[in-house]
Amino acid sequence: MLRIVLICSVVGLALTGPSVVRSREEIEAFRHFLESTRTDDGAQFLARTRTAPLANAEENSGKYQGDIVLDDFMIEGMIREFAAGRNAYTFPNSRWPNNTVVWEFGEGEFEPIHEEAILAGIKDIEENTCVKFRRRKPEDQVYVHLTGGPGGCYAHVGYWEERGPHIFNLALNEPGVGCFRHATVVHEWMHILGFLHMQSTHDRDNYVKIVQENLRPGTEHNFDIYSPDLVDNLGVAYDYVSCLHYGPFAFSVNGEPTIVALQEHEGTMGQRVFITEKDWTRINRHYGCEGAWD
Repeated sequence: MLRIVLICSVVGLALTGPSVVRSREEIEAFRHFLESTRTDDGAQFLARTRTAPLANAEENSGKYQGDIVLDDFMIEGMIREFAAGRNAYTFPNSRWPNNTVVWEFGEGEFEPIHEEAILAGIKDIEENTCVKFRRRKPEDQVYVHLTGGPGGCYAHVGYWEERGPHIFNLALNEPGVGCFRHATVVHEWMHILGFLHMQSTHDRDNYVKIVQENLRPGTEHNFDIYSPDLVDNLGVAYDYVSCLHYGPFAFSVNGEPTIVALQEHEGTMGQRVFITEKDWTRINRHYGCEGAWD
């Protein structure tokens, strides 16, 4: 699927100095877009939810592609690549060492009912993949810190040692609603495991059409795609009902669909009820689980 690979470092990009093909205005607009994803405003999340009730909660969370938290080095690398006319964005190697995610609940962030929903997502991943989870110990410096802030559902992508604490937030709600739908919880864990959204893959235009006129102005870059030298679909077919696929109304300005399927498929595109077999296969292949390529 969308396995993120480190093809070059930001330092390397700086040394090579790619030629600038974008205008100053285009570059500044892109920088403004990326910087705008740093906000963590619960009022904005609620406002976006009210105006776009058909969108998934994570699509309304105001981060990059809705729910992806970007590090400083990522933003600078993305701007340099955009200036050079590419989407060859640089991300860290995404696998957690020993196939084990270290994590902790933020103190006082969740009620027991919320913790149970998060633990159910962890259990589902452990039962269907070879990925394991363990609670943080005092000596652990690299771990996932779970919070329940009002700004939406969002997370870092992949493992990066220098990052230290990795962000994972789920705005409080009843289990089964908003950020606490089961497949949304797993969706955010899949970001932590190193996956981007399904419709970002290099061949997505064979499967969906992005209806540009229905996009909310300023959100167009949320539909950028990644070239095949940066992402790996791991031999798994495109999955319309993946828990990592946007819904048809993502970032809609007028309540009309922004994503239209080009091929017949079963199930609801962008559903957040269950995790598909293809989702599990992608995780298992990415983490080298036994039998994943059988």
